[in-house]
Amino acid sequence: MPARLLKVLSICLGFALLLGACSRIDLAYRNLDRLVPWSLGDYLDMNREQKTLLDDRLRQHLAWHCQTQLPGYLDWLDRLRTMVADNQVTDQALQQRTEEAREAIGRVAAEITPSATELLQGMSDAQVAEMRDAFRDDIAQRRKEYVDTPLLSQISERAERMEKRLKPWFGELTEVQKQRVGAWSRALGDQNSEWIRNRAHWQQQLLLAVEQRHEPGFPERVATLLQNKESLWTADYRQAFQNTERQARSLVVDLVQQSNPAQRQVLLERLTKVRSDFSALKCLRGA
Repeated sequence: MPARLLKVLSICLGFALLLGACSRIDLAYRNLDRLVPWSLGDYLDMNREQKTLLDDRLRQHLAWHCQTQLPGYLDWLDRLRTMVADNQVTDQALQQRTEEAREAIGRVAAEITPSATELLQGMSDAQVAEMRDAFRDDIAQRRKEYVDTPLLSQISERAERMEKRLKPWFGELTEVQKQRVGAWSRALGDQNSEWIRNRAHWQQQLLLAVEQRHEPGFPERVATLLQNKESLWTADYRQAFQNTERQARSLVVDLVQQSNPAQRQVLLERLTKVRSDFSALKCLRGA
């Protein structure tokens, strides 16, 4: 449950580019308070008191997020656009942008931790059991979708998904760029398995904590799960994650270097549009 809350509240952070794929950023952002309860509904049925608490906290967190965090995202987008315009999309620069995004996500995690702790402490035993069943189904479904296929098929499907994600930012990829995407997907290998195993591991850690939600150390355990989840990663996933980030940076650097003037113009215009949509948010203008 708190993982979903964190994910939705931090959707505008380091992943601002992905939000740009939405037709209207302001519409998506203004409706996050409606989308989050539906997300939580995937895992358990909340009673009226819990729904009221969640709605109240979401309004507070979203107001805080828009008024105090979004201005920094505009600067972040400006730095991205300058990197593209000045042809300075390098591995080092991308590492800096990634670290900035990670710090921003950390601020959101710290902000919502008290609310997540209170919501989790208020769960009934039946809701904990419901969450356990939902987590089991979640992992089974993801294994079926991403792992229970031949590795070569996983690699091909991953490359296809990436090409679709890149199209709004570059336009049609060239054959050289498509080959580079294929090489990126092959370099990730069996990453899907490590990702799902680590997801299951985190979910089990959350369930263990929730089963002891009335113990004195529970708030600290929730803080670790939300704010320092890397400390709970398996050794194999830590290595896989580092490889994933390294391969992603390399892919972006190469695609920009391989881009033609028309593609770079599409990328710059897209970044400009994302920034414009964010700056037009009513809550931001009010701040």
